[in-house]
Amino acid sequence: MSRRKVGFWYHLAAVLAKPPLLLLFKRDWQGAENIPADGGFITVVNHNSHLDPFAYGHFQYNTGRVPRFLAKSSLFTDGFVGAVMRGSGQIPVYRDSSDARGAFRAAIDAVERGECVAFYPEGTLTRDPLQWPMAARTGAARVALQTKCPVVPIAQWGANEVLPPYSKKASVFPRKTHRVLVGGPVDLSRYYGQAVTQDLLREVTEVIMAAITELLVQLRGEPAPEVPYDPRRARALERRGDARPAARAPGAQAAPEAVAKAAVEVEVEEDKGTT
Repeated sequence: MSRRKVGFWYHLAAVLAKPPLLLLFKRDWQGAENIPADGGFITVVNHNSHLDPFAYGHFQYNTGRVPRFLAKSSLFTDGFVGAVMRGSGQIPVYRDSSDARGAFRAAIDAVERGECVAFYPEGTLTRDPLQWPMAARTGAARVALQTKCPVVPIAQWGANEVLPPYSKKASVFPRKTHRVLVGGPVDLSRYYGQAVTQDLLREVTEVIMAAITELLVQLRGEPAPEVPYDPRRARALERRGDARPAARAPGAQAAPEAVAKAAVEVEVEEDKGTT
């Protein structure tokens, strides 16, 4: 696969990040042939560790098609980190502001220029107790439908074994393996040309997340829950006084009557443009 020109700041970030990553992780990376050699596309990746941007970024940098990440705007402020984020072409997301949708315009522009934009569709670290992908936001679906670009699903596992989600305690030894499995592009052609409604965006998002989850099933070698964890439904159940699903067995399905009752009570919020 041909290596694209990535610029000074991206090369500098790679020079600084790769040596500690090589020490920290063994690597089991599969499916890189599914990364398009040419043209704009998006990757959609599960998110279960604050180390993901480094570990996953290392993988995709090595494919020659560097990702442009959508990241919270505070990382783009003054200082060295801000200079790297701006200089390497990352895309700021201004959450809960009138500029929130600007990130999607920037993502669309990048794809139309022939670049790769990397999405964590869940918008944050998974809150699923067993670290499966949870209910996601619709940002990747919006960009995919607008650009009709290839949507490449990717599952990763291993960074979370060093630094679990929402934990400040790292486990460096024994040395962990960062596993990546890249699938073929998700076929969304049946949705092209349809009116872009919230229902359509949610359906496309579910198709995308199902593809990521299936790849993660292969990496982990165990079945995923039949119903993705949904933080809003969990909060609704908590408000009702029902037990919050703090843990569940792999492959277990949430009680249908509880989920349905909670779903009725959860107000459907318009997506604010965060990823």
